[in-house]
Amino acid sequence: MTKKEKVQFVIDTLESLYPQPPIPLKHKDPYTLLIAVLLSAQSTDARVNIITPLLFERADNPFDMVKLSVEEIRDIIKPVGLSPMKSKGIYGLSHILIDKYAGEVPDQIELLEELPAVGHKTASVVMSQAFGVPSFPVDTHIHRLMYRWNLSTGKNVVQTEKDARRLFPEELWNKLHLQIIYYGREYSPARGWDKDKDLITNTIGRKHLK
Repeated sequence: MTKKEKVQFVIDTLESLYPQPPIPLKHKDPYTLLIAVLLSAQSTDARVNIITPLLFERADNPFDMVKLSVEEIRDIIKPVGLSPMKSKGIYGLSHILIDKYAGEVPDQIELLEELPAVGHKTASVVMSQAFGVPSFPVDTHIHRLMYRWNLSTGKNVVQTEKDARRLFPEELWNKLHLQIIYYGREYSPARGWDKDKDLITNTIGRKHLK
């Protein structure tokens, strides 16, 4: 298989499995998505989806969020982990959104990355899922699968993102990154991996992983 054929096989297989992949984090607008993605760092989407309704019941916009103290936010979000850093980030970015952007989430990745506790991946997810701007956020699933599929070196997520953006058509990025995440969870997890069920890796992956 050529690299081009491998890429097309990935696209076709994922499209057949996940033709309409839902956004895994519950949200209603760019702000609530931003907060949910921030909370998902080193946590699971399932756990975040349990906690965000409790948080958003108190504050689902920056104006209400800054009425809470950092300690109050921290108490609510404790179950998702890293609550000291995340609570300060949520409080701080909410203030900045009010002061600089009239309470709106900016739709430029450079401006998003300037917000407290918002890294490149979080900003990319918001650009992709809230604003529909072609992005390829790389999480642990995508990083792992791009390596297993011999489509990236696995050195770091920065290189994996560059490889993904180079190999896959831009118009598919927003959908494809969700499809790969769902595939990784279902067929190619980091632990408890049943290689016999992992069709894509068995077909195009690195020989020593077969």
